[in-house]
Amino acid sequence: MKTQQRTLAIIKPDAVKKNATGDILNSIYAAGFRIIGMHMLEINTEQAQGFYAVHAGKPFFNSLCTFMSSGPIVVLALEKESAIADWRKLMGATNPANAEAGTIRKKWASSIESNAVHGSDAEDTARFELSYFFPGYELF
Repeated sequence: MKTQQRTLAIIKPDAVKKNATGDILNSIYAAGFRIIGMHMLEINTEQAQGFYAVHAGKPFFNSLCTFMSSGPIVVLALEKESAIADWRKLMGATNPANAEAGTIRKKWASSIESNAVHGSDAEDTARFELSYFFPGYELF
């Protein structure tokens, strides 16, 4: 049996507001991911700052945290053999203008900041991000 990898995915406030959640979930299933945890919530600016602490001091940090706390988000724990790389490919480039056809960001994002989805970029990041939103939760 091959080892399964886990990653965090977030459907951001802009995509939730556009009612894109169902379409994005369908894309996740169609790409062979297993959703092992999911919930919708709203985070405040301080929670967003804690989650994105790695970007503190960067020019986009404050606007990112304000954006992420501007409405509901859907957090997902995904599992698949190459979950991190496969999710990042399905998301598409950060700038939707550069995203490939068929990616989530090409379809749903409107700018670099309002880019519909988030995904962990490495295994250590995924561990931190999963524990941030699923602390003490049993992931199936």
